[in-house]
Amino acid sequence: MTLPVTGQMTTGDETFSGKATGYLDGAGTLELTSTRGKHCKGTFVYVTHRNGAGTFTCKNGQSGSFDFVSTGTRGTGTGRIGKQEFTFTFG
Repeated sequence: MTLPVTGQMTTGDETFSGKATGYLDGAGTLELTSTRGKHCKGTFVYVTHRNGAGTFTCKNGQSGSFDFVSTGTRGTGTGRIGKQEFTFTFG
C-alpha cells in the first residue's frame, strides 16, 4: 500500500511531500522531497502492530531517523534530518 506523506521542519521554514509504501511483511520505504530541494529515501519496519521506525539518507549527504504511529491507512510521526527535527503525516 502506498500513501501520500506531508510534513514540515519544526522551525516552519521548510515543508516536504512524498510517499510511504508499506508491504505485508511489515517493512516499507519512504521517499521525501522538500521545498528546499532535499531528496531523501529510506526504509522502515513496524516494531509493533501500530508503531514503526526507520532511517533515510538524502542526496545531499544528510541522514536521519524517524518514528511513527499508524492506524493502518494513516498516521503521524517525528524524525530528524541532520540536527533538524520534523513532523509528518501520512494517509
